[in-house]
Amino acid sequence: MNVGSTLTEAMAALVGQKRAVGYKYLAEAHTLARFEIFSRTEFPGLETVSEESVQAWIAAARRRGVKPSTVQSLAAPIRELARWLNSHGTTAYVLPAGMLPQPTRYVPYIYTDTELAAFFTQTDRCHYCSQVPLRHLIMPVLFRTIYACGLRCSEARLLRVEDVELTTGVLQIRDAKGGKDRQVPVSEALRVRLADYHDRASAHPAWEGEWFFPGHSGRPLTLVNVYHNFRRFLWQARIPHRGLGHGPRVHDLRHVFAVNNLRAWFAQGQDVAALLPVLQTYMGHSSIADTAYYLTLTAESYPDITARVQQAIGDVVPPITEEQGHGH
Repeated sequence: MNVGSTLTEAMAALVGQKRAVGYKYLAEAHTLARFEIFSRTEFPGLETVSEESVQAWIAAARRRGVKPSTVQSLAAPIRELARWLNSHGTTAYVLPAGMLPQPTRYVPYIYTDTELAAFFTQTDRCHYCSQVPLRHLIMPVLFRTIYACGLRCSEARLLRVEDVELTTGVLQIRDAKGGKDRQVPVSEALRVRLADYHDRASAHPAWEGEWFFPGHSGRPLTLVNVYHNFRRFLWQARIPHRGLGHGPRVHDLRHVFAVNNLRAWFAQGQDVAALLPVLQTYMGHSSIADTAYYLTLTAESYPDITARVQQAIGDVVPPITEEQGHGH
């Protein structure tokens, strides 16, 4: 082994290499650390990735009853480690593609205009709670920002005060998926709402000044907090929830943002093929194919424009595959 003589050193070198070129590689590093402990326990003295250790790792995950998507995420960094070892002079087993069952593709929930209106009406009715004194101010604006800007939930809840330019109406999204930053302009109506929220929230004694949507003890809102409020608003708006993993999800608001923009462009007779890269940049996608995925959702939700959607897909990207559409 040319770089690192032990499996632990090889993992550290791989993680360092990934981070040096801009990847966060946090979850993957955690998986590698767990695999190192597993391998040392089950296969003492093994300083590479063997077929036996990989199969035992996957079998252990399946015994825990994890979902196919989780098995994939547990296997992917080990496959990457094996490739790295092979490239640095140590023979290692690379799990072949297609050996694991593909997880069922989640079909995003596309809210109707009526459902969106009902949902946001319920966020506006969020009442004051002494235990969470800023909740009634945060929730109506947080969910509107996610939807109106097509943000990932983490991008919205991790906004710092200095990331929100209230005069020009631009959000600075930092260290988003893929380690990328981007700027997102907001509509004038949302800019006014953001400014009003900030004036009211910053005047409250509970305001601490770092996070634009603060949680407890100087930290940002947690995903659990956002999700619990989201489920309550869904129930109040009489929008059925099909259970964990089936949606609707908060992330579906981002999907609806994309679909509704495409729907409006089609209705206005715009050149959707030309506008797709604009949507790609706005949403922070690394690939035009990720953005084009929303064309299929638009066609599924609004069948009357199927022919025009198909034309736009054909003009821009190859046909959408089952693998596309995850993690947008």
